[in-house]
Amino acid sequence: MIVEQLYTDCLSQATYYIESNGEVAIIDPLRDYFVYLEKAKSSGHKIKYIFETHFHADFVSGHIDLARETGAKIIFGSGATTSYQIINANDNQIFELGNIKIKALHTPGHTLESTCYLLTDEKGKDHCVFTGDTLFVGDVGRPDLLDKNSKIAPEEMAEMLYNSINVKLKTLTDDVIVYPAHGAGSACGKNLSKEKFSTLGIQKKENYAMSDISKDEFVSVLLEGIVSPPEYFFEDALLNKNGYDSLDSVLMKGLNKLSTDQVENLIKDGTLIIDSRNPLEFENGFIPGSVNIGLEGQFAIWAATLFELDRKIILVTDIGKEQESILRLARVGFDNILGYLEGGFGSWQQSDKKTDILISVYPEELGLEQRHGKNIEIIDVRKKAEFEQGNVANAINITLSELQNQLDKIDNQKNLYIYCQRGYRSVIASSILKLNGYLKVNNLYGGFEEIKKDNTVKLTV
Repeated sequence: MIVEQLYTDCLSQATYYIESNGEVAIIDPLRDYFVYLEKAKSSGHKIKYIFETHFHADFVSGHIDLARETGAKIIFGSGATTSYQIINANDNQIFELGNIKIKALHTPGHTLESTCYLLTDEKGKDHCVFTGDTLFVGDVGRPDLLDKNSKIAPEEMAEMLYNSINVKLKTLTDDVIVYPAHGAGSACGKNLSKEKFSTLGIQKKENYAMSDISKDEFVSVLLEGIVSPPEYFFEDALLNKNGYDSLDSVLMKGLNKLSTDQVENLIKDGTLIIDSRNPLEFENGFIPGSVNIGLEGQFAIWAATLFELDRKIILVTDIGKEQESILRLARVGFDNILGYLEGGFGSWQQSDKKTDILISVYPEELGLEQRHGKNIEIIDVRKKAEFEQGNVANAINITLSELQNQLDKIDNQKNLYIYCQRGYRSVIASSILKLNGYLKVNNLYGGFEEIKKDNTVKLTV
């Protein structure tokens, strides 16, 4: 028996590859289904089952493409309805895979169809449980991701989750390994641990949701401070339920080489340019109107948080990073990528077409402006919780996710200084401001981490 966790940092998402006696099961596959095909092929094994813990809201699953390519059966929990063929697993239904067994445990609460899968090894011992978004390391899934037209309130979902945790999971033995669908950085929970797996025994000691608290207290803690989910969550859940374009077709369209003239014409038609290069490269020169979202960060998550999934997109990438950029966008549901600039930004420079730059400054310049400047505005684009732990004096907190909805709060006549925690989000924000006609934009190198080290900048702590 082999149980392997395949973790994708940019989505904070875990998928699982299970192998026993020539048969394979995949838990919660990413959209790039060929990874699992290649893995099974290399060992000479056949993919038999694709288990989905729920309709994922934060990414597009690869279950449909993978089933089409392999003939594997797609398993969802009780009550799941789809536009394609699936097996609805009854509570406690057992699926045999080689010499092991996988039992479906219906655990509603995060969603109505949420299901955990308990793996029993060759000796008949409960080995691990794949908990999806029902139970994380240090937390549980949020209960507010049902369709907006749903008549079921988050409080009712939270009560279901309490029952699922206490009746289905806490009754398992302490040595059972917990394999969740997400780790720290996911918006599917509030306080996920950096640890990517655990045991039920450890979670019973360290996770508030597994402690001996009342249902009312559980619901109160779970709902306290919960922020609205990104809009694309609801769209992704529907894609996973109703179907989507094949990844092959998305890649074929996206891997379309575009000349500088073609890019220029598409820009005039309102096509969005996403530049996935490193922020330090972007600031030194970019196509006017480009939005920089660097590949080294949560590239796809930020793209989906900031822009509609049906938006027409052109990519500017480092040479050789074209397919990775397309694939990562496709993982969250961007299927309308029209192509990429052939030759990267270098070809645009060589064409003598107009370029732009982003001014980035060190914290000491901000300190000077605080003492002597009369026409400045400081924008902190971090989350509210980050801002409240310490910030630059007189800074305005407008989170990156809300920036485009709150542009009217920013004075276009002032010298703007933009910062985040380390510099990734502030470059995204600065490029969005420039896209919207703000001219006096200054990005702060290193974000608040560097600002704190400079004793010339006035802080509010």
